[in-house]
Amino acid sequence: MSTIERIALITGGSRGLGRNAALHAAREGVDIILTYHSNAAEAQAAVAEIQALGRRAAALQLDVGDSAAFANFADQVKAVLADWGRSRFDYLVNNAGIGLHAPFTETSEAQFDELVRIHLKAPYFLTQTLLPLINDGGRIINVSSGLARFTFPGMSAYAMMKGGVEVLTRYLAKELGARGISANTIAPGAIATDFGGGAVRDDKQANAFVAGVTALGRAGQPDDIGPVVAALLSPGTKWINGQRIEASGGMML
Repeated sequence: MSTIERIALITGGSRGLGRNAALHAAREGVDIILTYHSNAAEAQAAVAEIQALGRRAAALQLDVGDSAAFANFADQVKAVLADWGRSRFDYLVNNAGIGLHAPFTETSEAQFDELVRIHLKAPYFLTQTLLPLINDGGRIINVSSGLARFTFPGMSAYAMMKGGVEVLTRYLAKELGARGISANTIAPGAIATDFGGGAVRDDKQANAFVAGVTALGRAGQPDDIGPVVAALLSPGTKWINGQRIEASGGMML
């Protein structure tokens, strides 16, 4: 795989941690295809930011919870690649997701099924659909959560999905090794973004609690995560494979 004109596809790359990762990867010389769910203006603003860094960028609409749309999405990816003079891309970052805070006793089957579609079916079947478009020697990064290691009441369903993602990552690493494709999981801790209603960012009590159980003494920021994703896509980390990398500042040690 060439270290020149590398291309990453980042789901949910129009906002939050996905956007931060896209910008940091672009600074490292990676062109970006990002997906967005509904806010086209926000996605185009992210594209403009990436282009201002001197990299190519494109935004494609995708509801990762709708696996029936994946084949058509792959065709759209092919069209972008063709415009860029390529037939394959190098890196897939399965980042798109939603949060859910609900006690175990109150989590509905509909809520659970939505999480399954977005957090389990999406990385499984979207990766499967896009695999023919990923270069040999490429990288796959799946986004998990520190909640797959430590526990907070109200997060059982969400954390359960992320545990499944971590198992999937190990299987991808094993089964795709013959093509030289590595697969790793990044597991952020509590980050001050709009995710999950923005509680860590906006609720002073929640932010202080997170700071108090984190070895580095504060809640995480998007800029704590994007550089880790970019590093895992860099040429120097190609021998890291099948691993769970937690980026939490030492939360709940």
